[in-house]
Amino acid sequence: MIDLWWIPIWPLLGFLLLGFFGRRLRKSTVAAAACGSVGLAAVASLVAVGGLLSLPAGARRVEGVIAPWIQVGNFQADWGLLLDPLSAVMVLVVSVVGFLIHVYAVGYMHDDQDFPRFFTYLNLFTFSMLMLVLANNYLLLYVFWEAVGLCSYLLIGFWFERPAAAGKKAFIVNRVGDFGFGLGVMLLWTTLGTLHYEQVFALAPTQLPAGGGLVTAITLLLFLGATGKSAQLPLYVWLPDAMEGPTPVSALIHAATMVTAGVYMVARSSALFNLAPLAMGTVAWIGALTAVFAASIALVQTDIKRVVAYSTISQLGYMFLGCGVGAYASAIFHLATHAFFKALLFLGSGSVIHALGGEQDIRKMGQLKARLPHTSRTFYWAALANAGIIPLAGFWSKDEILAAAFAGHRYLLWALGSAGAFMTAFYMFRLYYTVFEGKDNLDPPAAHQVHESPPVMTYPLLVLGAGCWLVGALFGFPPDHGLYHRFVEPVFAAAGTEPHAISPEATLGLAAVATAIAALGIWVARAWYKTGDNPAPAQAAERHLGLYRLLWNKWYVDELYTAAFVEPIRRGALWLWQRFDEEMIDGCVNEAGEMFRDAGQLLRRTQSGYVMNYVLGFLAGVVVILGYLAFRG
Repeated sequence: MIDLWWIPIWPLLGFLLLGFFGRRLRKSTVAAAACGSVGLAAVASLVAVGGLLSLPAGARRVEGVIAPWIQVGNFQADWGLLLDPLSAVMVLVVSVVGFLIHVYAVGYMHDDQDFPRFFTYLNLFTFSMLMLVLANNYLLLYVFWEAVGLCSYLLIGFWFERPAAAGKKAFIVNRVGDFGFGLGVMLLWTTLGTLHYEQVFALAPTQLPAGGGLVTAITLLLFLGATGKSAQLPLYVWLPDAMEGPTPVSALIHAATMVTAGVYMVARSSALFNLAPLAMGTVAWIGALTAVFAASIALVQTDIKRVVAYSTISQLGYMFLGCGVGAYASAIFHLATHAFFKALLFLGSGSVIHALGGEQDIRKMGQLKARLPHTSRTFYWAALANAGIIPLAGFWSKDEILAAAFAGHRYLLWALGSAGAFMTAFYMFRLYYTVFEGKDNLDPPAAHQVHESPPVMTYPLLVLGAGCWLVGALFGFPPDHGLYHRFVEPVFAAAGTEPHAISPEATLGLAAVATAIAALGIWVARAWYKTGDNPAPAQAAERHLGLYRLLWNKWYVDELYTAAFVEPIRRGALWLWQRFDEEMIDGCVNEAGEMFRDAGQLLRRTQSGYVMNYVLGFLAGVVVILGYLAFRG
């Protein structure tokens, strides 16, 4: 019997230890507790997955109840955990990549005065994400869906003394999506009477007619939650601003935890989405449009972390494209490979920022290759993987998604994905050549202080770099039939997902086209940015000034939201504050106060301090009382 609770318990214990005693411990003890707890979670995950692999392929499902939770009438929800091939992939990604990010953060955050608080939040984040992917019912999933949202708010706004509002923005935008997700969960319960995965997926085909309005409403509401958590159109705007948090936070959110939750939830709910063609089409189109939209913005960004952030949004779009065309296994495979190269890109960016004393503008960088050899080499590997160059990780997973779209005769979606692939290759190598080669634009004082990061930061880079080379080829070859697919496919086959039929020749041809597209993007970026003195980029921007301004201003979406929602709400709140709060509420309270004050002013005149006045007052009172009694008698 596999005890699943051993997986999330270690980060929880780390959180409790650091939360109660962190400030009393030395930094080395804090680091050991934080990294050790996640490392033990990774070991427990490997042991649990090993136990799962020992079971027959058709019976790889382990479920256990930690404790009873809610029992109301016929409705029951437990603190239950589920390990199957899908959740197994997720716990490995969260724990292993999360452990590497924790180790890196020890060096990156070493001089921060709130070192214990940072790792307290980081352990809580890891625990919440592990519980999210291990939950065996939608209600528990929703609880930890909100928990990772809280952790992201705490970590994005970790430096709360700075005048930034990215944490609030992330929290508020996610409330929009989470409201839809909550409605979807409630509608699912009122329809089927249960939120347990196994029962929901067994009842859905019989009680939710395929293509019906009810299953379509449920899946669209669930997907609305995914668009917020996984930063898809139109709720993506929080993710680029999340860069205001420490770089390890960016890596953890973008690579291993929060933003992947939406993709996981859609894949987990494949039995429901397969019954709703309209919802499937919506997922596919939102994903494809997001992939291209975010990639177009990344073309012109100059903040090293923002380029990588928009790349995350774009790659998440590919994952939803895969889910939307029924290639759930390929979407989750891209989630896993993406975790390695995206964590590496963020941690590499953090290494550059660390070396330059906090500088993030790529226009003030250049020729760092010799100064930061480990960072530049691993960043190059990650850029190749993100661009989808064979044999690195991104090639195997992204090309499977595009091949599935083509095999499903979704040619326009395939074309959008291919256009996004060209832009991805271009902006990744624009970033690489500008930062590590190109022209030396460093400030002279900063240039003398540039140095490679310490081993505690570079070792995780090398391990993630090895993952970029090995994960895709080891587990994804041959395409659609590798070790990974043979492990995961039974989950989606049980959900009624039909594999896309495509010949080996077509697969090879599509892979060749995708590689050629990516190579073209890299070639253009090399020609424009390798030396740093090519006038072509400036000329292109001047020739297409309107388009350049549109991309530079991120399609003015933030301005649109500000004009349509933020400003009307702010003005409405200001009006209510002035008219209702100040004039009515405060006005009534102030008037009551003034009334009692005036009454007090009148009464204080009777308190003169002269005894004769008091005697006269007493006599007057006696006369009045006697007169009243005489009159009454």
